[in-house]
Amino acid sequence: MSDRSLRGMRLGAQSMETEAGVEPAARQRVEYRCEDGEQVFVIFAAEADIPATWMSKTGKVAKLVNGEVQEEVSTEKPVRTHWDMLLERRSIDELETILKDRLDKLRTTRGAAQAALKG
Repeated sequence: MSDRSLRGMRLGAQSMETEAGVEPAARQRVEYRCEDGEQVFVIFAAEADIPATWMSKTGKVAKLVNGEVQEEVSTEKPVRTHWDMLLERRSIDELETILKDRLDKLRTTRGAAQAALKG
């Protein structure tokens, strides 16, 4: 009976898939060089955007060698503040008038409250 028993596999230890028919993605090897001459080679996908600088293993900044440096274009919108949105709706003269009216009203209200406290 022992010769007919099934042998099991460890779960997750081995893959049942083969590498047959699998093609890796197209790649390109890019060279970077530090100011002291240290060379850094990095493998990127063929369609990847290549950065102008790369950090070497020693922590130095390496620059791209023999490549087109693409300038980084910011796709972020500039932050619109509350003040910017307010200026879209009102002019400075209107804002000064509104501020003066609100301050007069506040001073009147405070004056009446203080008179009530004294009297």
